Amino acid sequence: MTNSEESRYWIRSVARAVDVLEALAGGEPGKGLSVTEVAGACGLSKSSAFATLHTLQQRGLVADDGEGMNRRYRLGMALARFGDRARDQLSLRDVARPVLAELTRATGMTSRLAVSESDHAVVIDQVMNGERVQVDLRMGMRELPHCTGLGKALLAELDDRQVADLIARIGLPKRTDRTITQLDQLLAHLKDIRETGYAFDDEEDATGVFCIGSALRDHTGACAGAISITGLKIGLPTWQYQELGRQVRDAAGRISEGLGYVRA
Repeated sequence: MTNSEESRYWIRSVARAVDVLEALAGGEPGKGLSVTEVAGACGLSKSSAFATLHTLQQRGLVADDGEGMNRRYRLGMALARFGDRARDQLSLRDVARPVLAELTRATGMTSRLAVSESDHAVVIDQVMNGERVQVDLRMGMRELPHCTGLGKALLAELDDRQVADLIARIGLPKRTDRTITQLDQLLAHLKDIRETGYAFDDEEDATGVFCIGSALRDHTGACAGAISITGLKIGLPTWQYQELGRQVRDAAGRISEGLGYVRA
């Protein structure tokens, strides 16, 4: 028994209904499940499974096809309405803000949230680290895609042809001596980003400043934006970059889960 089940607020019938919906959600598309299959999946008697299915069906949360022994149950269309309302009420900033705050506390660095707009990463929220010496970071800033942590995290979500088309539109302007200015080098770099799950800007946009970014995904698996941490490179040991990258990647994963993303 879990801690939740031991709570005096635990309602067994509600939990049973959720278990039934989860079982139906896991069924093979187009086939549905029989009462016996639902009962087996949820550890219920057939009578309990039928009563739960019948109740959910009356509310439009479950639908059925067939008669008698051939009757099969599937999720009802009322759930689609709930899903639409849930997405309407979901704010990327609201989901990301507590994770950004936690990331800043854990790393001691400013964390930011950005979305893709007009081939750039546009910062829509940030949590400052409170240090007296601050990197010049402003809300609404447009970040170049090829030389910033946020930009590269978003760019890595595109395929190579899309990347080439985007670079053809905006170019590869040199910001520092470390900026990548060749398309083939950028494509190779993006391949590494896709493998690690985070992007590293190593003084490529501003001398003495580094940034680590990671992409976010929504309930459809599509890219919903990116987050990053930014700090001064001086005094930071090389080995720490990978650890920071994992922290950013994990934070991005938590935000993505909050947006409804389910890892395959």
